[in-house]
Amino acid sequence: MPLSNFSPPGVKMKKDTLSTEDFEPPSPGYGLGDMEAGSSLDPWPQREKRKIIPLQKVTHIPKFRSGARTTAFRKTYFPYTSLAEWNDWRWQLRHRIMDIHALSSLLTLSEDEARAMTFKAGQLPLAITPYYASLLDRDQALQPVRRCVVPVTGEYLHSPGEAADPLGEDHDSPVAGLVHRYPDRVLFLVTDFCSTYCRYCTRSRMVGHGNGSSANTTRWAQALDYIEATPSVRDVLLSGGDPLTLPDEMLEWLLSRLRRIRHVEFLRVGTKVPVVLPQRITPALIRMLKKYHPLWVSIHFTHPEELTPETSQACERLADAGIPLGSQTVLLSGINDKVETMKSLVHGLLKIRVKPYYLYQCDPILGSAHFRTSVEKGLEIIRGLRGYTTGYAVPHYVIDAPGGGGKIPLLPDYLKGRDGDDLLLMNYEGRMFRYPDSGGKAVAERPGSMPWAGIPQEAS
Repeated sequence: MPLSNFSPPGVKMKKDTLSTEDFEPPSPGYGLGDMEAGSSLDPWPQREKRKIIPLQKVTHIPKFRSGARTTAFRKTYFPYTSLAEWNDWRWQLRHRIMDIHALSSLLTLSEDEARAMTFKAGQLPLAITPYYASLLDRDQALQPVRRCVVPVTGEYLHSPGEAADPLGEDHDSPVAGLVHRYPDRVLFLVTDFCSTYCRYCTRSRMVGHGNGSSANTTRWAQALDYIEATPSVRDVLLSGGDPLTLPDEMLEWLLSRLRRIRHVEFLRVGTKVPVVLPQRITPALIRMLKKYHPLWVSIHFTHPEELTPETSQACERLADAGIPLGSQTVLLSGINDKVETMKSLVHGLLKIRVKPYYLYQCDPILGSAHFRTSVEKGLEIIRGLRGYTTGYAVPHYVIDAPGGGGKIPLLPDYLKGRDGDDLLLMNYEGRMFRYPDSGGKAVAERPGSMPWAGIPQEAS
C-alpha cells in the first residue's frame, strides 16, 4: 500500500493499516540460506517448527520524507519507479550504480574520472545507492560529496608511508574478523559489504571484494567464542563493511547472542547507512534495536550536503528510540578542510541529535595522498571551533597511529609554559592567562598573614 495513504498524526483512522516500511519480509540470497539448520549460528535451530509471526498493525507512522532534490532526481532518472519502491532499502541496494555505463548516464564524467573507471586491478569497487547519487552534482567533478564516491586516477598513485593495512588491524586480530587492540573492547567486522563505497575507506583492502554474501557465519562463530572466553571484553563495536546492511533477523540474532555474554556491557554499531541509505532505518529496525540497550550508534558523516530531510529523519528515528548517536568524520582535502564547512556540518549534526565525536586524520591507505591534509590543517579547524561554538559541537581530533598505536588525540597548543607555580595559558582568542598550579600546597602570601598568626598555642 502506498505510504501516501497514511493519515497524518492526530487524524483517526477507521481501520488499522500496515505500513510498507514497517515490517521485514524474508531476505532471500542475503546470507541466511548459507547456514546449516540446527547449527550454532542458525536463528531457527528447528526449521520445521518455525513460528509464524503476524505482521504488527501500526497507526500514525509518518511516511518517509523525500527531499525536493531527491524527488526531482527520481522523476528524471527513475521515472517508472514509485515512491514506495524508492523508499524500499532493498530496491536501493538492487539498483546501485556499479559501472561506468550507469555512472555516465547520471554524471558528466571528467577525463580523470572516466580514465580511472577503465582501471580494474586492485580497485575498490564502485557502488553508489540511487539515493546518494541524487546528491551528486551532474557537472561538477570537484563537488565534495561526488569526490567521496567517484574514483579518480589518484587512487592508483602510491606514496611513501602508505599501506594496505596502515593501522595494523590484521596484526591485532586474534581470530578472523575481530580486532582486539584496546584492553576492554573489540572491533567485530561482521560483513564486507557496504551499500556505498567511500574512496578513502580504511578497509578498502577487504570490503567489496567478496562474493556478495552479507556475512561469514563461520567467522562469526569464532569471534563470538573468543569474546565469550575473554572476560576483559566489555565493549563490542560492530563494523565491517556496514552492519546495518544486514537483514533485521541476522542483525538481531547477532545482537541477542552478544547480549547473552555476561561480561559484555556495551554494544556499538559503526555505520554510514543513515547517510547513504536512510531508507534502511525502518520502524521495524528501530523496534528491534531498542531491545538491546545500552546500544550506541556511530555514523560516518563527511559534509553538510549529506544533511538531507531523509538522513535527518533516519537519525531522528534512532534518537527517538533512545539510541545515543555520535558522528565520525574523516578530514579530507578539498572536501571538508575549511573551518566554515566543518562548523556547518557540526551545527547541522547537533540539530538532528548527533554529537560530533571524532574528526579523523585520513589514514594513509594506498592511493590516498589526494585526500590527505596536513595535521596543521586539522589543528586549525579545531582552533576555529573551540570557543567559537558550543563545546558539544567540537569533535576529538585524532590520528589513528600507523602500525597499531591506536587513536592519539591532538589539540592546539593552549598550554604555553610555566612561570613558577603558575601555568601560562592561551585562550581561543589568543589572549594569555595565568592559572595558579601549586599542586594543592597551601602557601601563605606573607609571614603572619594567616588569621591565627600570633595566637599562643596551648601546651599539649
